[in-house]
Amino acid sequence: MFTTGVPELGSSFFTAASMLIAIPTGVQIFCWIATLWLGRPVLKSPLLFAIGFISVFVIGGLSGVMVASVQFDSQVHDTYFVVAHFHYVLFGGLVFPLFGAFYYWYPKVVGRMLSETLGKWNFWLLLIGFNVTFFPMHQLGFAGMPRRVYTYDSGMGWNGENLLATVGSWIIAAGFVVFIANVLHSRKHGAIAGDNPWNADSLEWLTPSPPPPYNFAHLPIVSSRWPLWDQERPGVQPSVFGVRSDRREVVTTTAIDAEIQGLAVLARPSLAPFTLALASSVIFIGTLWSLWWVPIGLLLAILVLSWWNWPRDDERTPPWKSGGTS
Repeated sequence: MFTTGVPELGSSFFTAASMLIAIPTGVQIFCWIATLWLGRPVLKSPLLFAIGFISVFVIGGLSGVMVASVQFDSQVHDTYFVVAHFHYVLFGGLVFPLFGAFYYWYPKVVGRMLSETLGKWNFWLLLIGFNVTFFPMHQLGFAGMPRRVYTYDSGMGWNGENLLATVGSWIIAAGFVVFIANVLHSRKHGAIAGDNPWNADSLEWLTPSPPPPYNFAHLPIVSSRWPLWDQERPGVQPSVFGVRSDRREVVTTTAIDAEIQGLAVLARPSLAPFTLALASSVIFIGTLWSLWWVPIGLLLAILVLSWWNWPRDDERTPPWKSGGTS
């Protein structure tokens, strides 16, 4: 990509590119650590996976900054060091958070808790198996093992690390087996979750577990960042009344303080958006043959917009009306 005659250019480019990623990511990581530091961590399965995510992701990020150096990258480019870096970022940044989210929201979706014992086995098997699998690949990259090559001679000195990585992959597979067993067992035999098993602060834990199709019978009023922790009466959330059920109405609030202003009437379900998309397609596709399709498509779009916004009998009440709370 860069000629050998201008190494400063390549080094400066990669350094700048890595800083665009490293600095915001570093700020983000310190925010996560500060959240744990100032909170009261409960070492249940979701938090274990969150901590595993941070630790694995940081290692992947540091190896990425190393690859941003042209001199270093010239030695490890297209080797298994890059494979290790990529999987530390991918597995750490995606798989661990997904497992944590699954353990956290599974009780809300199903109504039963996953087993904490199996959850911790699941976490430690994945964490240990992942590091046993991919950490030796850093050394394989230093030793010159290229990626995208499916085999190698036995005399290259790579046998031990590859055998260790294979054993690690079996440990990862065991972790997934434990996870599947946990899900299947807890689906019928897990402890009843209740509405808010984690004592969380967000509104999804205000509904039953699992939630009904309509979510909230009465729309809750949110006046703080922690609506379930800041209730004036524990277990009782202020809610909106006066919303009709025979048409689409939503609560409207002020832009800054989110104070309730009233109720807004929304449009009914309609084919108008789809029809408008077809009219717009006439404009863009028709220009392949003639520019006359532009005014034709615009005329069709105007007609559809007029039909879409034409007031109906059940929507003639003013879009703003006073509402109430309880």
